[in-house]
Amino acid sequence: MLAYVYKRKGVFELQEKAEPVIMEPRDAIVRVTLGSICTSDLHIKHGSVPRAVQGITVGHEMVGVVEEVGSEVHNVRRGDRVTVNVETFCGECFYCKQGYVNNCESPNGGWALGCRIDGGQAEKVRVPFADQGLNRIPDNVSDEQALFVGDILATGYWAARISEVSERDTVLIIGAGPTGICTLLCTMLKQPRRIIVCEKEEQRRRFVREHYPEVLVTEPEKCQTFVTANSEHGGADRVIEVAGGEDTFRLAWQCARPNAICTIVALYDKAQTLPLPDMYGKNLTFKTGGVDGCDCEEILRLIEQGKIDTTPLITHRFPLSRIEEAYRLFETKEDGVIKVALYNNQPH
Repeated sequence: MLAYVYKRKGVFELQEKAEPVIMEPRDAIVRVTLGSICTSDLHIKHGSVPRAVQGITVGHEMVGVVEEVGSEVHNVRRGDRVTVNVETFCGECFYCKQGYVNNCESPNGGWALGCRIDGGQAEKVRVPFADQGLNRIPDNVSDEQALFVGDILATGYWAARISEVSERDTVLIIGAGPTGICTLLCTMLKQPRRIIVCEKEEQRRRFVREHYPEVLVTEPEKCQTFVTANSEHGGADRVIEVAGGEDTFRLAWQCARPNAICTIVALYDKAQTLPLPDMYGKNLTFKTGGVDGCDCEEILRLIEQGKIDTTPLITHRFPLSRIEEAYRLFETKEDGVIKVALYNNQPH
């Protein structure tokens, strides 16, 4: 089968690879019908993910059809259309039972697919702990509607949830890339008093204004002044940092009012500094870490009800055979690209 493989730092390669097989009784084999490229894939390519294993098939955003299940898989069966969770989790350890599935104690727990074991930028993928990591897609939800459920939508939903957003809050979201937009959509479900999005790229600011006109939009250079002018207590009540730029972590805590919550969703290429003497009196609460992808069933229900729609994020479509072209487009951010859909069949 075709698979896109991490060869070494800076090099991914499309090659023929053996099809995956059931290795454990809780595994499933999924035929990937639709996938996508994530910024985290670029982090692997750039060498910013030390745990990434050379030789693995990359990719962790996908939906597909179950082709085979192990003897201990009970929640899905052959022929089911499913989302695939970015997190691999056993559902039984201390952290899974607490809902912190990103910290699953299994050797394959956490972000494994497309990082430490073969992922989904391929024709087929083996999914460990399939009862936990696969969710059936409702019949009236398309592959494109469900594509981002297992990763960036789960990230946005988790970020909005742990930020404790209420109806009285002013929420600042830093970054209007794909994960930032998903975070925006999930924050909007909380109906806060106002949402401000800060984004450095004009085309992405324009996207937010066109699709979500009720949201206030600013740029990094003007952000702190803008937030102060558009909040009640000298800063945002909740700040969600999704951009991961060189200065966005600093911007996040500077724009927060005293006693605010700053949620750090971004993955950084470089270490960040926590300048405690500068922020000491602000009494901020920081929440950090990767996505805990345990809300996928709820997210699918919200999509089915028409309360979340991420299809406008899909700006370009390619067959898997043209994945290198898709990567070049996504990495250079040309042609207004936001997200790329990779088809293993004909679009529908």
